[in-house]
Amino acid sequence: MARVRDIRFIPLSCPLPKPYGMAKSLASARQTTLVVVETDADVSGIGEAWGMPSVNLAYLPLLKDYLVGTHIADVELVFTRIIARHYHFGVQNQLMGSISGIDMAAKDALGQVVGLPVCQLIGGRGGESVPVYASGGYITENPDADFAPQIEAIAAAGHKAVKIKIGLGPDSDEARVRTARHILGDKVDIMVDINSNYTLDLAKASIARLAPYRITWVEEPLTPQDIDGYEILQRASPVPIATGEALYTVFDFKRLTDRHAVDVLQPDLSLCGGFWQGRRIADLGEANHLRLSPHVWGSGIGLAAGVHYVASRSPYPHGQNAPWPTLVEYDVGENPLRESILTEPLVAVDGQIAVPTAPGLGIRLDWDAVKRFAQ
Repeated sequence: MARVRDIRFIPLSCPLPKPYGMAKSLASARQTTLVVVETDADVSGIGEAWGMPSVNLAYLPLLKDYLVGTHIADVELVFTRIIARHYHFGVQNQLMGSISGIDMAAKDALGQVVGLPVCQLIGGRGGESVPVYASGGYITENPDADFAPQIEAIAAAGHKAVKIKIGLGPDSDEARVRTARHILGDKVDIMVDINSNYTLDLAKASIARLAPYRITWVEEPLTPQDIDGYEILQRASPVPIATGEALYTVFDFKRLTDRHAVDVLQPDLSLCGGFWQGRRIADLGEANHLRLSPHVWGSGIGLAAGVHYVASRSPYPHGQNAPWPTLVEYDVGENPLRESILTEPLVAVDGQIAVPTAPGLGIRLDWDAVKRFAQ
């Protein structure tokens, strides 16, 4: 039957010995919500819901009322019903984050039931591995001293594409990019992430300083609400503009694409609506001839989801040769939730992560580790 028998949310958290993060704030811990969907076929799927676990837990009773008893292949229809009936709740919140984790877990369970990896459930297996970019160069309490060692470690690991945090001002932005380019050399693609810390004028000033260093994209230069600013900036910028990690559902992304205000779409499957909405967002990007690169900044479960997501997509409009292939974000900051909770963590080798071949997400939890990090 493979119907939902129960849904469990398990809050996970691990403190960081040294805070790190972005221009807006530093993180002293990494946290996420582990989602387990149990079925009456004695198969369980796992997923990840972004955001504050306590808020996700508050939505669980509502969601279980709708989903328990539903066939795991039918959950997307139920999600649509939930959003339609509870439209007063909106979608830019943890209701959608919780749905994202449940969808991820349901697809994992469905894959196990039918004997297929998730990528083949949602589009196909486009290759044996997917390319990644190293996401690091974080801002710390001592950003000047701590930056170069981070980039040196990334260079030693042989990554072919790297994203660094900027957003402390144009002078700091140029200094960080100059250092990164010097350490990484001319053949490595460098992306920068402002984490929406700038107004339009500041973003323009920063990009003008960074363009000579051959930046691959500027990520979240403006707040998610500033659609007018994104449209103006995309027209003026010599560097591609990327955004989307703070957007929910295809409707949010359509506001950008309708205005031709972005070059690279970056949905996060743990908050945008899981594979359910992720596929629609990717289709929207393809219909508008835009690039795709999922945001991943959580546990190894979200990373696995991002790998399957990219593996399932064609590099349209490219054919055999993709000059800028679709990249999965590969966070290299200290994060035990990325490796320790999986029996066989997904690890990048030569800038690639192998696409799991086992049914579902193709990953298994180390439940002893989960217990250590459970709140």
